[in-house]
Amino acid sequence: MQSLITSISIWIIPGLISLIMVFAIWNRIPVYETFVEGAKEGFVTAMKIMPHLVGMMVAITIFRESGALQMIMNFLEPIFDWLHFPKEVFPLAIMKPLSGTGSLAIATDLIARYGPDSYIGRLASTMQGSADTTLFIVTVYFGAVGIKKVGYSIKVGLFADLVGIIASFIIVSLYF
Repeated sequence: MQSLITSISIWIIPGLISLIMVFAIWNRIPVYETFVEGAKEGFVTAMKIMPHLVGMMVAITIFRESGALQMIMNFLEPIFDWLHFPKEVFPLAIMKPLSGTGSLAIATDLIARYGPDSYIGRLASTMQGSADTTLFIVTVYFGAVGIKKVGYSIKVGLFADLVGIIASFIIVSLYF
């Protein structure tokens, strides 16, 4: 069964690309020209979102390097102890709504330090998959299309992230 899944995994993307190309040729769509036009639009979109992306990255770096994260962790440590929530995972919970790359780096560090089968490793892995990069999404994608009123989107997205983080903590605590 595993070899079948591996074979399918190897051939699925080339097969889909081939299928799309055959479909395009069948419908007399100029494949290369359409690809180039899409690449141009992608480049324009990348240039539009660049200021938003740089602003978000600067804000994340300032938050992390200023010591604000450590101050928050020190303030919340009694609550973490009462809930039996490992304080080592808190930076991941804070970073996940901000930056996918930053949160992945934190999760990778936690797994390398504590092991993938440890409570912290499992919690970090579950948390990584249970929340999204809400502020990054709002900044980049909404900024790219010019949406200015993002208040409700941010509130709902951050609430969903909080629910995902709490759920990951509860589920990992119950099962592991």
